Amino acid sequence: MIEDRRLLLEVTTRSPGETESLGEALGRRLERGRGLALVGELGAGKTIFAKGVARGLGVEGAEEVSSPSYLLMLEYPGPVPFYHFDGYFAAKERTFLLDGGQVLLEGDGVALVEWADRLEEWIPPGFLWIHLRIPPGRPGERILSFRGNSSSWGRVLEGLE
Repeated sequence: MIEDRRLLLEVTTRSPGETESLGEALGRRLERGRGLALVGELGAGKTIFAKGVARGLGVEGAEEVSSPSYLLMLEYPGPVPFYHFDGYFAAKERTFLLDGGQVLLEGDGVALVEWADRLEEWIPPGFLWIHLRIPPGRPGERILSFRGNSSSWGRVLEGLE
């Protein structure tokens, strides 16, 4: 299922701290039932961004957020529950989703999926797709492209840069 994934915003961060702060700013704007699909090469900053989102959501222990690659999904309590998925090992993650984990993608919290492109068929419509890229010759910088349905995400992203 292809949905409208227009480019809504593009931001360049100049350090991991800025990438995390951008995630935090977005996290403060998210409501229950929202979902984020992160895409980017190894080391692009997906987990750093996720840590910022968790902090913005008010998650207890946000500083402990780490990649759930081998665990498939980690749940963090807070005012809004945070469900952190990882599609790096796509076959294992698909089994988890098939066995009931998919309910959390559209649950009462905020779901964030790293390596979402490996699980694209499982990502619900309405998720915000965030592509993180390392610009050539600028290893400390990241370019984050936010794509989604403008009617759903426009106000959330407004002024985020």
